[in-house]
Amino acid sequence: MLVIVGTIPIKDMPLTTDFCEFNDEKLKVGEADLPLINGTSALVATAAATCSALKIQKPYAVLAGDIGTGEGSNKIYRFLRDSFKPPRDTSEKTVIAMHYIKPNVLYAKDAIKALRKHANTTLIADAGSMYVAKAAKLSKDFDLFTPDPGEMAFLADPEAMHPAYVRSFIFDAINDVPALIKQAYQNFNAAKFLLVKGVTDFIVDNGEIVANVSEPCISALEAVGGTGDTLVGIVSTLIASGCDIPKAAVKAAKANRFMGALAKPTPATKVWEMIQYIPKALEAVEKASAPN
Repeated sequence: MLVIVGTIPIKDMPLTTDFCEFNDEKLKVGEADLPLINGTSALVATAAATCSALKIQKPYAVLAGDIGTGEGSNKIYRFLRDSFKPPRDTSEKTVIAMHYIKPNVLYAKDAIKALRKHANTTLIADAGSMYVAKAAKLSKDFDLFTPDPGEMAFLADPEAMHPAYVRSFIFDAINDVPALIKQAYQNFNAAKFLLVKGVTDFIVDNGEIVANVSEPCISALEAVGGTGDTLVGIVSTLIASGCDIPKAAVKAAKANRFMGALAKPTPATKVWEMIQYIPKALEAVEKASAPN
């Protein structure tokens, strides 16, 4: 099953844990309605839609409100450290996708150590969770990172503690993603697998680029915020469905692009308006992969 962990930019939203569903552009976690905002909300909505398309169990969420103070993030870290138990049979694989949580190195170390004690668990990090994993030197505890090229430069810079502080000579190489990948692994700042999202998506296994995806190329998607969140939602769900990580990464990269092609977006399109196309996008991937 899939567990999504992250914050929502809502003041005083309490720690909320429950199963999620997304229907008619409405997102619910248990009985609570969540606003559709790029970031963790988009990731949760995508995962719920993808789980429904694949006919697997709904995703489970661990969420809290945080408007930048770190209060909600620290609630999540403490819950993961002290109280979290996967809501499933112990023989079932649990995929935990960690999204934006304000970095707190000391809390993160304890939380991730606790998560790793659960049997048959796959850990994925995007956004703030990826930043804190690197800062806390916990990258190798994760199975998959999902950086964009700017975040890839951050992983490649052994001195940067946040993407805002990547040194200029490294950031200037942002278009040479293979070189950044190599440097990140040399400095032990990458997870076992990477899905680097960009104009070309790179799938990486222990430092080796094993696949890349660049078609279909939907240029209009560049103006739509949140497509990185949908990609993470799709790949996390595919892994939870039993797909191995490299195969799931390739399928997710293609499905995210097909979703965009089917939605025919404009600069005014909101990412949650495209999520309804995920079932057809997954079908398009299977059709394109089928032997002639």
